[in-house]
Amino acid sequence: MTLIINGERQQTEAATLACLLEALELGDSVVATALNGRFIRAVDRERTALKDGDAVEILAPRQGG
Repeated sequence: MTLIINGERQQTEAATLACLLEALELGDSVVATALNGRFIRAVDRERTALKDGDAVEILAPRQGG
């Protein structure tokens, strides 16, 4: 399916938000997530189903300089 992740179209086979984070190798580093503009709590990511065309926002710390 195609999702819009942080403003960019990406293909994924992930069925849930938690699976998507795992596929993107973000794991426990994620601070916050939103699905179609709605905040999703960390405890709800496992049961939050994704569907084609969903918009996902992921906030995670980055290092750099």
